[in-house]
Amino acid sequence: MQPFLAYEDKNPGVPSRVPLVLVHGHPFDRTMWHPQLTAFRTDRRVIAPDLRGYGASPVTPGTVPLARHAQDLLDLLDALEVETFVLAGLSMGGQIAMECYARFGARVRGLVLADTFPEAETPEGRRGRLAMAERLLAEGMRGYADEVLERMVAPCADPEVKAHVHRMMTATSPRGAAAALRGRAERPDYRDLLTRVTVPALVVVGADDTYTPVADAEAMHAALPHSVLRVVEGAAHLPNLERPEEFNGVLAEFLSDVDAP
Repeated sequence: MQPFLAYEDKNPGVPSRVPLVLVHGHPFDRTMWHPQLTAFRTDRRVIAPDLRGYGASPVTPGTVPLARHAQDLLDLLDALEVETFVLAGLSMGGQIAMECYARFGARVRGLVLADTFPEAETPEGRRGRLAMAERLLAEGMRGYADEVLERMVAPCADPEVKAHVHRMMTATSPRGAAAALRGRAERPDYRDLLTRVTVPALVVVGADDTYTPVADAEAMHAALPHSVLRVVEGAAHLPNLERPEEFNGVLAEFLSDVDAP
């Protein structure tokens, strides 16, 4: 059966290394992982989907909770016959990765949480996400993209990276983004879950991230029983794009440890 999600599946014929699954954030698409797809496809299987409502995947209006995204990923991995894998998510993608671990953690060999946080939404944050959902439906994505670009990436980011990030945001369906925002407003608290993660974990954060600051990453690192923390200098919310060599180096070291017997 054809998977629901659009995706890239690089180098599916390499069974000796643990596959890497990359989950993008909001309001982006799988192209945000281009530096990682390029770097890691040479020696392992790398899968990067477009989440429901983003990129080339179908849009579901209304509300799409994190649990729905997690089920979509499970369905995709089943269709691709991927039994175990390293699961990496950035921002909202990190929260989806936590939801995945809660639902089918036995299949996760390693967990990468980048520029994300585990807490449930506050009442103020919930109101803000719901209001933003209505705004995007009424105005479209461009105004929002213009406003947040300089927080998504550091001021020193390469102009081509800034242009790529802006393109992803403006290309996102307002209905898809709104549905995800409504779902994210209702997310559970994953802090207790983190204390029960039994696999190796990598926590990564941009040093200049104001959405999910270093303190959030430090708290996750402290909660996770088997984790390492890496701070990427000169990066904000998207270190995998802003500083791909540094991010890839950290990720490669982690994957090597997971691959080891």
